[in-house]
Amino acid sequence: MAESSSGTKKTVGLITAISIAVANMIGTGVFTSLGYQVVDIQSAFALVMLWVVGGVVALCGALSYGELGAALPRSGGEYHLLSEIYHPSLGFLSGWISLTAGFAAPTAIAAIALGEYTHAVFPAVPVTHVGAISVVLITLVHSTSIRWGNYLQNISTAVKVGVVVLFIVLGFMASNHQPISLVPKSSDWGILVSPFFAVALVYVSYAYTGWNAAVYIVGEIQKPQKNLPKALFIATVMVTVLYALLNYVFLLLVPIPELAGKVEVGFLAAEQMLGPAAADVLSILISVLMISTISAMVFIGGRIAQVIGEDYGVFKMLGKRNEKQIPVNALIFQAIVTLLFLYTSTFEQVMVYATFLLIGMSSLTVAGVYVLRWRRPEMDRPYKTWGYPVTPAVFLLVNTFIMVYVILERPLESLVGLGIMIVGIILYMLNRKWGSFGEDTVYEE
Repeated sequence: MAESSSGTKKTVGLITAISIAVANMIGTGVFTSLGYQVVDIQSAFALVMLWVVGGVVALCGALSYGELGAALPRSGGEYHLLSEIYHPSLGFLSGWISLTAGFAAPTAIAAIALGEYTHAVFPAVPVTHVGAISVVLITLVHSTSIRWGNYLQNISTAVKVGVVVLFIVLGFMASNHQPISLVPKSSDWGILVSPFFAVALVYVSYAYTGWNAAVYIVGEIQKPQKNLPKALFIATVMVTVLYALLNYVFLLLVPIPELAGKVEVGFLAAEQMLGPAAADVLSILISVLMISTISAMVFIGGRIAQVIGEDYGVFKMLGKRNEKQIPVNALIFQAIVTLLFLYTSTFEQVMVYATFLLIGMSSLTVAGVYVLRWRRPEMDRPYKTWGYPVTPAVFLLVNTFIMVYVILERPLESLVGLGIMIVGIILYMLNRKWGSFGEDTVYEE
């Protein structure tokens, strides 16, 4: 079994663990996804149900992760859990996906969104270059000072939550609402089982990415067996309510045809709600929200890359830290991969293949609840998944539904995702031949 690092301080309480999960979930997806969803789905009921279904699936995943994290309380997320449940090779593959799709791709998505929202206010500003500059500058901050990196994260996260709440309140107070209804028509039920709904769930799943964030730092959570499941549950329910309300507000404010294919959904809603001048201010605030997302991804992704570098010889350079204990090499590597995504793929492409891979890894992890109960029934389980065996099954069935239709409807993006996985397998084989595990990490099979 992988042992926790000795001397790890339990500094994270329940409230902080909830805040970490909420901050990681609320980001790019909820302010950008609706424009792609309405291209194929025009029913307000089905569009809001996307976010409810996404929240229920994330909740099922959170309840399942709660059991795994409480039974195997070591930081590292899927990287640790898959190594323990199945084999270190799957842990390595998960770590590789974290290095690329897990953090670099979402960072690129947030950077593109930041550029789009800035471009909406200042049309002369080039979207991609603004995103790239933001990635470089934020990486520079996190590479030079832990203190200033924390200041950047805390301030931008406070703005993030404030913007979401402000949007919901002002949206319901606005007088120019669209004539939409959440009462389902007979045709709406068919939409819920259509390929369009499955593909649209990709964007929703991406928006909920981060519901498992507390698992990555479980080794630092006080009373993890008790607080981790609570944090995952409370954070996911909170965000589900906020997401459903926020997207309902977007639909209330902007005609569906005007949303189609647009990234800057929040700007369009703010323009209808407050007028062009105030919308510019709110759009800049949303850009700050994207800064928070980029900052969180850079910070956490760099630390995970560092741990992988310590454990595997093929990534040895990423495991090194400078005299300030900052993993500069890992941060630079992640920035380079992010810029590669930024300049070679569209917003939609990056979101689809990143979500495709993340769904695959989280599904393997949730399936681990069944595997561990079968292989290690004697294991101490301070918390057991509520609703077992149905809860993990719901998560797995919905995600399988999504992945099948992504492969059918988005074959190019699926092939890119599979290509990333193949590169990870090759790197693992190279590590087996020329590398080695870190001396401090020991696994039992």
